[in-house]
Amino acid sequence: MSEYRMIDLEEEKNELGRIEISPEVIEVISGLAASEVDGVYSLRGNFAADVAERLGKKNHGKGVKVELLEDGVKIDISLLLNYGVSVPEVAREVQTNIQQALQTMTSIAIQSINVHILGIQLEIQDEVEQV
Repeated sequence: MSEYRMIDLEEEKNELGRIEISPEVIEVISGLAASEVDGVYSLRGNFAADVAERLGKKNHGKGVKVELLEDGVKIDISLLLNYGVSVPEVAREVQTNIQQALQTMTSIAIQSINVHILGIQLEIQDEVEQV
């Protein structure tokens, strides 16, 4: 299956024509839904995405991989979490938030949402001692 294939919404065909959704749209919706969850520090993309973001190009689909399958869409998302949160609870909440966002906005079939926790971000506090 090609990653660049469009998702054709069969149930949304009408007399005006077809409705297709690009996989990049699924990446953006999934990335934004994941970043809304408390406990998520950031999405983790590849080296090229990180460099592009530092040069000013915001990539809302960073850290999200969408694979189009016969029976739905498979989503893999890579995250950094804040220190002190419950990893399983935050991961489940990310899955739920992505599922709800995609169902509401696109009504596509979802086969799986796989959450990959790549690290924990420690809070660094600059405490200045007063003399």
